[in-house]
Amino acid sequence: MTKSEVEFRASSTKAQSVSPPVRKDNAVDNDFPEGGLAAWSTLVGAFLVQICAFGYTTSFGVYEDYYKRVYLSHESSSAISWIGSINSFLVVSSGIVVGRLYDRGYFYHILYGGSLLQAFSLFMHSLAKPDAYYQILLSQGLGAGIGAGMLYIPCVAILSQYFHKRRALAMTVAASGSSLGAVIHPLMLNNTLNKPSVGFAIAARANAGLVAALLLLACLLMRTRTDPPKSEINLRDAAGRFVRDTPYLFTAFGMATFILAFYFPVFYLQLDAVTHGLDKTFSFYALVIMNASGFLGRVSPGFFVQVLGVGNMVIGSTFVCAIMILAMIGLGSVASVVIIAVIYGFFSGVYVSLLAPFIASMTEDMSELGARLGIAFFCCGIGSLIGTPIEGALLTGDYVWWRPALFSGVMGFVGVGCFVMSVILLRRRRHKPATDILSGTDSEKA
Repeated sequence: MTKSEVEFRASSTKAQSVSPPVRKDNAVDNDFPEGGLAAWSTLVGAFLVQICAFGYTTSFGVYEDYYKRVYLSHESSSAISWIGSINSFLVVSSGIVVGRLYDRGYFYHILYGGSLLQAFSLFMHSLAKPDAYYQILLSQGLGAGIGAGMLYIPCVAILSQYFHKRRALAMTVAASGSSLGAVIHPLMLNNTLNKPSVGFAIAARANAGLVAALLLLACLLMRTRTDPPKSEINLRDAAGRFVRDTPYLFTAFGMATFILAFYFPVFYLQLDAVTHGLDKTFSFYALVIMNASGFLGRVSPGFFVQVLGVGNMVIGSTFVCAIMILAMIGLGSVASVVIIAVIYGFFSGVYVSLLAPFIASMTEDMSELGARLGIAFFCCGIGSLIGTPIEGALLTGDYVWWRPALFSGVMGFVGVGCFVMSVILLRRRRHKPATDILSGTDSEKA
């Protein structure tokens, strides 16, 4: 080998050693349209899906109250809450399967199949007879839960195909649809279920018709932009990598523990107000107040997240939520219901809207985003499955409200601690020069 060849190879090696690593997600800003007809129509479609999916799930407090007083009066609060908790579990936990299907390019199959199943299940729900617990559990708990679960994660993840700089804003706008849905559904149901001239069957059927119409419109609006990755992600290998990712691990555990607290006001605030002797008309609007505030909470992070950081906002919002849950121990007046509903609704909305952007911010390879969301939300779903039945059992038939409120508040603070650890570990990792380049922290905050 000649001297010139040796010098050339040495210089090449040196150049490679100082060149920055290539980002795994290939997310060059110019590769994303950040707008356009297809992008905005897909965002609107995702917004409509959230109205029908998570928006319906978080409206179960209306049914918890109605079933306990009227339609399933012989069942305990804990037994009734299993209907909503199974629905919630399926909505968020189906992502472990659905996320993988989305990554493999089956978006339209998931969208059309999930829409059809949810609409069909809700129409079947309207045929359930009084005190027929199993009919309601099968239709509203299982059927509608699986249908909504097929829609929830893919319709948020697809926005990452169109947006990079505006990804957090787009995802928070889409997530705000669930809060709007949680305003629309309680208003519609409380004003029909409790009218003798309407009743359960017509009220549930009208609500199912609304959901079906919105899902049909969403199916017409949403379009994919990129082809699925050629190399299929091995879920077992991906899970192994995720387990070694400690910020992600703490985030998943934090989601699982915080959701034990999250659904307590959502499922029980209306019943809490009624059993404390407050005006029934006002009590029926307690959920509406909370969810209207939640709508503002889900929209607002997109305007502040670049300044405050996703992780900081997750920590702050969950901390306030945990305090408000503990404050439900002292609930007993109209003023207390309004204060708790407004504050909890706003900050719970902030939290929910930032979950997907928070996980996306710690995802280096965007082709794994669907799998990461699916596994994290599966962990979250386990908490949602057992949380409200535990709270119903603690409540008992004597309505001892301080016990479930204390349990939920403590679980909420455990979740806050996990998110704090996640943000600390993520920042330590990003302080390493090579990792800063890989994770794109020049433009994103934890």
